[in-house]
Amino acid sequence: MGYCNGRCTLIFICGMQLVCVLERQIFDFLGYQWAPILANFVHIIIVILGLFGTIQYRPRYIKGYAVWLVLWVTWNVFVICFYLEAGDLSKETDLILTFNISMHRSWWMENGPGCTVTSVTPAPDWAPEDHRYITVSGCLLEYQYIEVAHSSLQIVLALAGFIYACYVVKCITEEEDSFDFIGGFDSYGYQGPQKTSHLQLQPMYMSK
Repeated sequence: MGYCNGRCTLIFICGMQLVCVLERQIFDFLGYQWAPILANFVHIIIVILGLFGTIQYRPRYIKGYAVWLVLWVTWNVFVICFYLEAGDLSKETDLILTFNISMHRSWWMENGPGCTVTSVTPAPDWAPEDHRYITVSGCLLEYQYIEVAHSSLQIVLALAGFIYACYVVKCITEEEDSFDFIGGFDSYGYQGPQKTSHLQLQPMYMSK
């Protein structure tokens, strides 16, 4: 019963991860955040494989899913540190998330709740011609905190998925070992007791 509940819970967690990462992927596409887009794409594939392994009782897929979750947590911790500008990181000058290809920022920077965008003219000389120079004000929640909330949710789901993945792998392994033990006699050529005949042999007397 516990194994069934753990497996069903893991399936639910994988489903929640897919929904949340697809939502995140949409806004990362809108903000041209190429590094998160690539990480999200890999995460989607691994979660689908983990879901398949859970449904089909494939512990190898679940183990791979669990290992990836460790890397996924590490990535999201980095994203949180980036937006909170931990250490030498700077969300204003570093273009790590766009691979230094463009100067785009998070989509939530201009489209956050209550944000008012004002174009600044004339644009400074250092601003690229294909980019507009703007100021954003009046946001009820700054964009970096929205990104931090997204990453924090992914970390919580990843930790829950890792715990239940380890539990399901343990249950599947124990179940396979129990089957091997029950059928182990066959590998040694064990044969059950043969049925004996109930026919009694009568002595025979031959005359000379």
